[in-house]
Amino acid sequence: MLGPMYLSRVLKDAGHEMISVFVPDPAWLKKIEDYAPDVITWSLMTGNHRPIYDVNRLLKSKFKFFSIMGGPHVTFVPDCVKDPDIDAVCIGEGEGAIVDLCNALEAGEDWHDIQNLCYADEKGEIVKNPLRPLIQDLDGIGQPDRTVIYDAQPLYANSPRKVIVTQRGCPMSCTFCFHHAMRGKIYGARNAQYVRKRSVDHVIAEALEIRAKYPLRFVHFLDDIFNLRTDWLDEFCERWPKEVGIPFDVILMANMTKEAHIEKLASAGCIYARIAFEAANDKMRNEIYKKNTETSHLVNASKWIKKHGIRLGSLNMLGGPGATLQEDIDTVLLNVECKVDHPLCSIVQPYPEFELNDITKNMGIAVANYDDFPAKFNREASAEIDNKQAVENLHKWFPILVRFPFMLPFAKKTLPSRLLAKPLLIMYMLYSEWLVTEQNILYNRAQGHNSLGVWAPFDFTKRVAAKGFLLVVGAVGGKVVGKLANRLKMGDERVMAHMD
Repeated sequence: MLGPMYLSRVLKDAGHEMISVFVPDPAWLKKIEDYAPDVITWSLMTGNHRPIYDVNRLLKSKFKFFSIMGGPHVTFVPDCVKDPDIDAVCIGEGEGAIVDLCNALEAGEDWHDIQNLCYADEKGEIVKNPLRPLIQDLDGIGQPDRTVIYDAQPLYANSPRKVIVTQRGCPMSCTFCFHHAMRGKIYGARNAQYVRKRSVDHVIAEALEIRAKYPLRFVHFLDDIFNLRTDWLDEFCERWPKEVGIPFDVILMANMTKEAHIEKLASAGCIYARIAFEAANDKMRNEIYKKNTETSHLVNASKWIKKHGIRLGSLNMLGGPGATLQEDIDTVLLNVECKVDHPLCSIVQPYPEFELNDITKNMGIAVANYDDFPAKFNREASAEIDNKQAVENLHKWFPILVRFPFMLPFAKKTLPSRLLAKPLLIMYMLYSEWLVTEQNILYNRAQGHNSLGVWAPFDFTKRVAAKGFLLVVGAVGGKVVGKLANRLKMGDERVMAHMD
């Protein structure tokens, strides 16, 4: 949750305060009452937007505050500002807008002309203010304020794995990703303006700051393309092992990857690298998804990663528009051919304003309503694709089949079954946790940790038990909020889904 961390950083630097409240929490309403916030911020993605509207409406019925929403969904679909309980939405980057808003509210000044804000006027018409330029100096923002999340939820503070992002933007135009739409439709920016990188100095300083305050045994770099710039990568790989010396993982772009990149990453402490396969079919991958990646790029990058002793992860999608079930099975087989250790898979979601959404509309299979998108992209298909149940079931089989391809004939027989959907989901969730346990073994081995606490069966059991506990707590919390929601005639099922 780096977004709130960056907002908290700029707000605190401007003299304001910010805390986070996680739900479900038995005392969440009491915490809000005691803190009495002037502003409550919400970050929305398509699929979780409806329950957040509902919870916001619930809070508006009890407290007085300025409600502002940001994130990908409202950036592309700001219509929610017509809801009288939503005061404004922020389009695009929010650091400047949130500071200007809080300054104006504190001073009792009018906020309606603040750049990046969108609101509904007295007639109910949507007003979109101009956007301020994209932040070019990412170092100048400062380090994300992790206390805003870690103080509210020790689960994140105590985790030995922390997430760091070294860049904003991506030069690719993948039709299923928000970057092409954000760059073109929202900002009308060139890649030179849109793709920005923090300095190696700043990234290393963040890692050292985290380690000084919290447990830190490995870092998960979440950049879309970690090997975007060879000069930056060279400096990072030279300095990281000397100044930080913590194992890490990355995402690489196959068509930009050279064996020299992998050699340097391995020497710097990278023990897990993911590359985006997306689909085995060349037409789907390049004409529909616009990945500009050949099969040879995927095979070669995989070979180099394996050669230099790095755990190979893959990113895949099933249910592409026009894809056959056999083509999705071919994606499994490509992963098998490349000997992928940690296959990750999602189901295609043609989100609003993405080019993929236009493609599904032209094919007549688009999602009928934005409220119909699932909250979790790895549960079900939203578009009306062929063999929908079979694709959803294949998704649950995906990581297991990549590792145990001899099971494919049996798995094929189960694909049409709706009755097996839930058992397959449980199998998928458990095996996914086991893959993370395998990953943790590598991280711990890299640092010489061999205690009982990092023993694989113990790690797996602990992870499953912790997530099971959170699911139970979430279900209970959802029922409590659901009862409150019913009093306002809100969608109880949606609120409970948000709690989950």
